[in-house]
Amino acid sequence: MDEKLQKVLARAGYGSRREIEALIAEGRVLVNGEPARLGDRVTGEERIRCNGRLVPREKLQAGGRKVLMYHKPVGEVCTRDDPEGRPTVFSALPKLGSGRWISIGRLDLNTLGLLLFTNDGELANRLMHPSHAQEREYAVRVFGEVDEAMLRRLQQGVELDDGPAAFEQIEARGGEGGNQWFHVVIREGRKREVRRLWESQGVQVSRLMRVRYGPIRLPRDLPRGKWRFLPDDAVNALAAGVGLAPAPARKPPPRGARQGRKAGSPRRRRG
Repeated sequence: MDEKLQKVLARAGYGSRREIEALIAEGRVLVNGEPARLGDRVTGEERIRCNGRLVPREKLQAGGRKVLMYHKPVGEVCTRDDPEGRPTVFSALPKLGSGRWISIGRLDLNTLGLLLFTNDGELANRLMHPSHAQEREYAVRVFGEVDEAMLRRLQQGVELDDGPAAFEQIEARGGEGGNQWFHVVIREGRKREVRRLWESQGVQVSRLMRVRYGPIRLPRDLPRGKWRFLPDDAVNALAAGVGLAPAPARKPPPRGARQGRKAGSPRRRRG
């Protein structure tokens, strides 16, 4: 292995590449006792400390990649700590031996549905990066009059405060009276984009649920507030879709742990 330090630490679950770069710039990462610099490369044999803690050497090697699906309920926020004391999605996840869970995208307070988490910062970074254009599919209930002209505008593109936006696909799913259900697909992760697109046409979103992120669909039998690990073949397929090599196979979680609630070193080269 000979890789950039921020990539290795991101893969080990210490944050996204951008977060690791910030830690390096602040002098909070040491390699063989010396402050790291942006651009440092490592082999995996070094003694690396991040925020004062020694990074286990096995975490520096490729492998141990985990991804889980979480069915987020309404009322939970996607931050680690909320100053208002609201429930956070991270409190519902299983503990990691080292590293931390990284959220692949976010959902706002009033949106429920599929959230993906991984301990691999590089995987998270690629799945969220616009260059990989991962599809996000939502089930949405709107209140108001919806006609064919409106649906055409939403697919052709409308101007929002932060620039033009459009749905890749819109599929009617029925409804009663003024409430109608649609499934819509977008490829961006802009804040409240689905809600703002509908509201730009004078209709109100009364229910919003993410049902798919990229190739991963929310299982029908996964209750709200519960999580489930992706099997290794699905994790490898997800990684391959964004240009990452598969990780070595890991041991499956203990039975019953797939669903739950809270519960003298070589010199490094620079380049």
